[in-house]
Amino acid sequence: MIALDLLKPYHYEFFRNAVIAAVLAGAVCGLIGVYVVLRGMSYIGHGLSHAVFGGAAAAAVMGVNYFLGAGLWGIASGLLIGRVARRRIIGADAAIGVVTTASFAVGLVLFAAYGQAHRSLEASLFGSILGVEKGDIVAVLLVGSVVLAAVLLRYRPLLFATFDPDVAEVSGVPVARMEALLMILLSLTILVTMRVIGVLLISALLVTPAITARMITNSFGRMLWLSPVIGSTTAFVGINISYHTDWPPGATVILCGAGLFTVVFVVTGVRGRRAISGLDRHTEPSLRAA
Repeated sequence: MIALDLLKPYHYEFFRNAVIAAVLAGAVCGLIGVYVVLRGMSYIGHGLSHAVFGGAAAAAVMGVNYFLGAGLWGIASGLLIGRVARRRIIGADAAIGVVTTASFAVGLVLFAAYGQAHRSLEASLFGSILGVEKGDIVAVLLVGSVVLAAVLLRYRPLLFATFDPDVAEVSGVPVARMEALLMILLSLTILVTMRVIGVLLISALLVTPAITARMITNSFGRMLWLSPVIGSTTAFVGINISYHTDWPPGATVILCGAGLFTVVFVVTGVRGRRAISGLDRHTEPSLRAA
């Protein structure tokens, strides 16, 4: 009887689509989140999601395709943040704050000025997991494939640029290109997952799986597969719990991730806390490449 109740929601296509989209989103965010966390730029996921929100608002108001309008806006914002931060005139956190809050403000102004865009903008803010369509699933799958291919093909340059960009540049690694690639991949990831999880929660889906994985292992290679597994698993569990409890799906997914983080934090003890304490630095001596 219990098993039948648990399987009941899978009779509905909207729920099956939601589960697939959430699992894929958790995996993609978990993968790209490893680089975001290890670079000490956890805030960038939060910031770029706000930047993409401005593009989504503009696209909704002008009747432009969401992926085209918000995508171009998000990529431009990501590259601008990277360029400003790299010139070291101001810190990366300040660059993120200026660019993304301005973009978010543009979205709010458009939201107030054009009431007909209300539904699209609310979906961007809070996500609409139970309303995803096959097109959204395809988009997440395509971006996930691009992110995975980029990580595999550019594994060593991305690794070197993540941990020691100064030495990497002297050694001939195109650090600026690697940073631009990371920003583009992150922007695309946020673009396709924002409608699933929402602007207000996307940063948690990017950061929590990677931090949890970091407490479990000292191997960068293992982090790259462990973090997506954690992200997709907590997304799967969260979606199922939300259906049976009638809790908001996006929030439930994030709470599942936070719950797992808390358990790992307690179980790993001092070693896990030391791992977290090193995440604000660009390099972590205890983290191995393989």
